Amino acid sequence: MNLKGSVKKGNKFQNPIPTDEAGFGKMIPILREYINNKAENVPLKTLGPFKTDVSIYNTPPESGLRVTWVGHSSLLIEIDGKRILTDPVWGERASFLSFMGPKRFFEPPIALENLPPLDAVILSHDHYDHLDKGTIKFFADKDIPFFCSLGVSQYLIKWGLSKYFITEMDWGDSLMIGQDLVLTATPSRHFSGRGIINRNETLWSSFVIKGPKHNIFFGADSGWFPGFKDIGDAYGPFDLTMLEIGAYGTYWPDIHMGPDNASNAHIALKGKIMMPIHWGTFSLAPHAWYEPIERLVQFGKDKKIKLFIPKPGEPTEVKEYNSGWWQPYLSH
Repeated sequence: MNLKGSVKKGNKFQNPIPTDEAGFGKMIPILREYINNKAENVPLKTLGPFKTDVSIYNTPPESGLRVTWVGHSSLLIEIDGKRILTDPVWGERASFLSFMGPKRFFEPPIALENLPPLDAVILSHDHYDHLDKGTIKFFADKDIPFFCSLGVSQYLIKWGLSKYFITEMDWGDSLMIGQDLVLTATPSRHFSGRGIINRNETLWSSFVIKGPKHNIFFGADSGWFPGFKDIGDAYGPFDLTMLEIGAYGTYWPDIHMGPDNASNAHIALKGKIMMPIHWGTFSLAPHAWYEPIERLVQFGKDKKIKLFIPKPGEPTEVKEYNSGWWQPYLSH
């Protein structure tokens, strides 16, 4: 599979392989599934509060690799002396409306103004649960380099970021963060759009982050596709893969993986340790909020995968580790 250069038909970006994006034709069965759904989509017990001890950032990670899971796909990654924030969403809702739409299960464990100095912010695509207007506006006067998929800069500029601090990336593009960290945009199997009419007019990506000591993969949003093996062959093995396990459904198997395919993707990528992301923060699919992680823990045992599951907001050195943080909140 070609890992370099996305493809457009007219003004629409194309997926690496034919993909059912669960568009208008699926709306009625998807709505029916939601109406008849009996799962605990939203936790019955309030999660948290979780609080980050920001003093930890004064001490570099001993191993050189430490991750703070803010929630969903928002990660503060400390790798080989650099700090990178991915898909920062601090807003209360993943929605175009401030009063409706999926609401956070827990408050962000660290306030934006308490973040340590950042070397870069990475934006995988323009969906509301990955690109949050209020959060981006906070960074408007901060002079932090932003790296995003093709077309996404239009929103950043509109919300106050200087175009001189924004770099758009196509699949296969590589650039430096500082002197010795290489960021490469790689394909994913998903879609884009913040409205009904502009679907797929901006690109969606995953990213390889390679430092002098560590090599990690931020998968963002993707359905399963053979490209994971190609990425693993070209850029792996990876010390850590960060892969989405939540928001899967019967009617959109091509654009989100779920825990089974995510664990298969980790293996295809030649990952050593897998961190589940995109779960436990917003209700975006008809499964129970805890189902993805419970299933992944079992798949980890079955497939002999080392899992890294830190508590929200807790800066944690990357190693095989399961905090089990969600278990006290289970109602069953």
